Amino acid sequence: MTRFNFRGALAALTFGALALPAFAADLPSRKTEAPAPVALPSMVTYDPFQIRLRVVDVAPTASNNSVYTLGGGFVGRGLTVQSQVIPELDVSYFFNPNIAVEAICCFSSHSIKAVNGLAGLGTVGSTWVFPPTVLLQYHFTNFGAFQPYVGVGVNYTHYFNSKASGGLAGGPLWINDSFGVAVQAGFDYMITRNWGFNADIKYVTMSPSAKYPVALGGLKSTVAINPVIFGVGITYRFGGAASAVVAKY
Repeated sequence: MTRFNFRGALAALTFGALALPAFAADLPSRKTEAPAPVALPSMVTYDPFQIRLRVVDVAPTASNNSVYTLGGGFVGRGLTVQSQVIPELDVSYFFNPNIAVEAICCFSSHSIKAVNGLAGLGTVGSTWVFPPTVLLQYHFTNFGAFQPYVGVGVNYTHYFNSKASGGLAGGPLWINDSFGVAVQAGFDYMITRNWGFNADIKYVTMSPSAKYPVALGGLKSTVAINPVIFGVGITYRFGGAASAVVAKY
């Protein structure tokens, strides 16, 4: 009886082992598949480099600077610098779509004229001006093609080829370099992604000291120029690339 049961159990186990592969083949496949790549939206791209070419009017706002003798005696009031229309070039780099740094460069020539109490002296000199300026800007990008901005920075002005003339002719004119603060507001209207129209206004504190060492026994003045600079021109942006980002997990 014991031998019969042992043989029966062995036969059942053998049958089950043979039938198991066939049963497994009939089961549905549960293979784990890798997730499909996830396509993210295209990045909001921007062009990091920008060049502008403007025509600007450099209009000094101070027109009544005091003139003294080298010993400190008061002579009169009425020394001013005449305005000038010049080309201006600036280059900008955008750290992101909103924050940029702008460097401005130009040259201009200005006449120095005596007015008010010193009007009898007429035009008393001329000078060339090199005023490089660097500004940190914030650009507003939520108005579509119309993109206003504001900026603040520093100015360094070098005066060269200065000459005395008119009522103070007969000797040199010395004008010291100056440092100042610049503030700015303007806008770009982008016609295409790369090309646009620009309008801009800046105010620069610029107050060099001037000396006529031999004129009328020697004269000196701090010439507060402080120009308002208004310009219009074209904008060109470049250096960016638009592409979709695909992330795989």
